[in-house]
Amino acid sequence: MASVEHTDGEVLAGGDGVRRRDFINIAAVSFAGVGAVAVVLPLIDQMNPSADVLALASTEVDLSDIQPGQAIKTTFRSQPLFVRQLTEKEIAEADKVDPSTLRDPQTLEERTVDGKKQWLITMGVCTHLGCVPLGAGEGENRGEYGGYFCPCHGSSYDTAARIRKGPAPKNLEVPKFSFTSDTAILVG
Repeated sequence: MASVEHTDGEVLAGGDGVRRRDFINIAAVSFAGVGAVAVVLPLIDQMNPSADVLALASTEVDLSDIQPGQAIKTTFRSQPLFVRQLTEKEIAEADKVDPSTLRDPQTLEERTVDGKKQWLITMGVCTHLGCVPLGAGEGENRGEYGGYFCPCHGSSYDTAARIRKGPAPKNLEVPKFSFTSDTAILVG
């Protein structure tokens, strides 16, 4: 391939107008770009959650062994999770309460999934100072409203886990969950 000399003394490769200096500049910028990506990708990747955190991102709970009126304790994101199957009586008690009289007004329907009103899933953390309320275990004190009772400062929750008495400002939190079958839920 013949080289052509340009009028200002630069040598053009093959007469196509690409100067050697342009090629070196493009190569240097490309090399710097690849180097920047090689440095930035590990920095971005280290900001992703670790495997143990991802494993806790959701929890599957088997409901088949929970009888009406019974509750179980499990964990979700390293915090207690209460899963309770309400009886017809407990549902009726929750439904007859006027939500406007509650500190944190919510109906049982707002706290459960459509068509699965008997299943109440809440975080087992008192909204006052983060204690674990009683009432999910067999024989535990459920308080005067039949739901949960926080022994730390005396907060009482009803059968829908709504705050009824005591210093807690809000109802027990209902996490995001969905039914994967008639006997299993996925929380998270």
